[in-house]
Amino acid sequence: MSRRVYLDHNASTPVHPEVLAEMLPYFGDVYGNPSSVHGFGREARAAVDVARERIAAFLRVRPDELVFTSGGTESDNFGLKGLALARGSGHLITSTIEHHAVLRSAQALEALGFAVTYLPVDQTGMIDPDDVRRALRPDTIAISIMHANSEVGTIQPVRAIGVLAREAGVPFHVDAVQTFGKIDVDVDALGIDALSFSSHKIYGPKGIAGLYIRRGTKMVSIQHGGEHERRRRAGTENVPGIVGLGKAVEIRGRDMRAEAERVTALRDRLWEGIRTRVPEVRLNGHPTERLPGTANIGYRNVESESIVLGLDLKGIAVSAGSACTAGNVEPSHVLVAMGVPLDWAMGAVRSSLGRSTTAEDVEYVAASVAEVVAKVRKAMPVGAA
Repeated sequence: MSRRVYLDHNASTPVHPEVLAEMLPYFGDVYGNPSSVHGFGREARAAVDVARERIAAFLRVRPDELVFTSGGTESDNFGLKGLALARGSGHLITSTIEHHAVLRSAQALEALGFAVTYLPVDQTGMIDPDDVRRALRPDTIAISIMHANSEVGTIQPVRAIGVLAREAGVPFHVDAVQTFGKIDVDVDALGIDALSFSSHKIYGPKGIAGLYIRRGTKMVSIQHGGEHERRRRAGTENVPGIVGLGKAVEIRGRDMRAEAERVTALRDRLWEGIRTRVPEVRLNGHPTERLPGTANIGYRNVESESIVLGLDLKGIAVSAGSACTAGNVEPSHVLVAMGVPLDWAMGAVRSSLGRSTTAEDVEYVAASVAEVVAKVRKAMPVGAA
């Protein structure tokens, strides 16, 4: 193995050295429970408060509008179920390409008697705001649409949907796990009432995330116990994780724009390098309205797992669809919703670039992909995939 290249940043990112350094004291010397009133507890509480203020400043919201959770999945569950259950019954709107944390929450609410409309997308993975308008009903109680798709990177017209939600008086939840810290997210400008975000997508630790809840939004807790997080999410706060998330957000405020420009150029260079070397390839997702570092490429009549494993032998980490469905031999629900033909969908591979990705990495990956795909196709009868 000549080198190692990590191109799976949409699945998770390495913890930034500055984040790790800021977290370390909270695994050792500073160990109090932030709910305790003594000095040890107050020291931990102060660290949580600093992190909350950093994140609030980044999002341009009030610190008391943020609730810390265990991950993006919990934030999505809390966001959608919290809005729905606070209203007791009614109609929900979401899309066919949401993360399973939203889709399965919607399905769970359907089992409780809520009605759900799952909006379609076009061939680029984009939702039409007019479909949202048409789906609105007098009993619509919540809309949940992701900001950008984790698999193909398509950025949704959230601002236009937010306008519709405001006009209808319907609370709007957005899964921003893939955009938070990568592109600008202004909850007021976008008309968002609840927003899910996560740490380990932005070089912070795993096991910590958050949910923004606009002040005055009717929301019920889905986790019960103590009085933590202003009675909105019970459980002792993950102090080291919160500290790490706060620091990661501070760093994103410093580095986000420059990094977005850099990885966008590298992403386009990767696609060009593969397109010119490999026949019968296609780019999945919107050509321009796409996450800076995401390139989902389909290889016709090749199984994506074969490509992923072949690249792994060369030290390259990419993904066959989203990380949460790894090992599933069914085509991605996102690509199916986009109408991607099966012989292309089964060969979809996602590369997601990050702060450590170099131009040399991109050249190595493009050349390696060409070699692996040629080898797999030679071994596989045409049409066998």
